[in-house]
Amino acid sequence: MNALIIDDERLAREELKELLEVHPEITVVGEAANVEEALEAVSTLKPDLLFLDVQMPGANGFELLERLEPPIPKVVFTTAHAEHAVEAFSVNALDYLLKPIDPERLADSVDRLTEHAEAAGGDSTEGPFGPTDEVFVRDGERCWFVEVSQLRLLESEGNYTRIVFEAERPLLLRSLNTLESRLDPKVFFRANRSQIINLKWIEKIEPWFSGSLRVTLKGGESVELSRRKAKLFRDTMSL
Repeated sequence: MNALIIDDERLAREELKELLEVHPEITVVGEAANVEEALEAVSTLKPDLLFLDVQMPGANGFELLERLEPPIPKVVFTTAHAEHAVEAFSVNALDYLLKPIDPERLADSVDRLTEHAEAAGGDSTEGPFGPTDEVFVRDGERCWFVEVSQLRLLESEGNYTRIVFEAERPLLLRSLNTLESRLDPKVFFRANRSQIINLKWIEKIEPWFSGSLRVTLKGGESVELSRRKAKLFRDTMSL
């Protein structure tokens, strides 16, 4: 995996690079000292993995992830402040490392990264999101890395999109049209001007008024399709 190290402390970057030299699975392809440098480096180098510091001058690591275009590279957080990683990301990030980084703890993290990469079946490419591609979402102090396959409903709210997965409904800093351009049309269907549904999460389809349809998702959400969209939907689903 090609990795980008993002940390405002030069010595911290150098230390992590030295520790990674004994792990041939990881190739460090670049460094960044702040969010602006990181955005440019991610765009140019397209790394598979970010070793990301949380606290940096100006924008922090959380804000960087919000500004990145999905799919987000895999992320391992590096921080001297345990509360950031443990409270917000212990479930959602691939891993977090507390500074100073322990070599054995880093080795465990690399093993976890390798297993995750093998399970994902390779790197994602430009084009539609793959089912294991992830988007990063933050709602106040709560954060998630959400696999695209788990998104059952997307709803437009201006320049934002409310995404629905599990019992959560946070806002994503992307427009619905932007996301639609990267969603697989074989999996996601534009039900109307403001909603996109995941076809794999449909629980029930029933006739509605004037030739329209009402689709109920497994989470209980109901979405109405106009007559025109209902015809396209029937063709898509071979109904």
